[in-house]
Amino acid sequence: MNFHIITLFPEAFSSYLNESILARAIKEKKVKVSFYNPRDFAKITKVQKAKNKPYKRVDDIPYGGGPGMVMQAEPVIKAIEKAVKKSKKGKTKIIFLIPSGKQFDTVYAKNISKKYTDIIIISGRYEGIDERVNKIFKTEKISIGNFVLTGGELPVMIIMDCVSRQVDGVLGNKASLEEERVSSSEVYTRPEILEYKGKKYRVPKVLLSGNHKLIDEWKKSV
Repeated sequence: MNFHIITLFPEAFSSYLNESILARAIKEKKVKVSFYNPRDFAKITKVQKAKNKPYKRVDDIPYGGGPGMVMQAEPVIKAIEKAVKKSKKGKTKIIFLIPSGKQFDTVYAKNISKKYTDIIIISGRYEGIDERVNKIFKTEKISIGNFVLTGGELPVMIIMDCVSRQVDGVLGNKASLEEERVSSSEVYTRPEILEYKGKKYRVPKVLLSGNHKLIDEWKKSV
């Protein structure tokens, strides 16, 4: 699985991608992550040159008024174009992260992991990205929840993590996938009896019974 991430802050991903399951998946080349910074495709304006401020601007005030700034379409378009060129034709999915988008879940992650070899994820900032980007590339708008974050970097990590788990060999054991086994919201491990401030907390007896049918029924009930 190849992830192509459009973001102004690629360095925000370094710690997460260098740890645990994703780090191993990348090392074993089961997962590949590439970054495309829109700022690398922005131009220095004549005004900026005149003021001796060679800062590549990627945002501007929104038409129609309103608070905050909006990411300009052109730098993002060019970043996506580069990602598309490096992706497999007909096997590429372009995801645009937005709070009001379609709810992301494990079923969605499973489907796209089977259908696509390349996933391009556009991570926004400020008040969002010029809508013309979506019209040009016909992206799918996706949300990880009904809330607003400072930027799309955290949602991108969540999507990469969930989708990567669906890729053969990433977890090592297919049975590790929660949706492939009977799971529950309650789990226990040793010791059997935990003492805390004079009170004893015990593991449910059914989990010690060895009766897998009863255990599965218990897991479904909690």
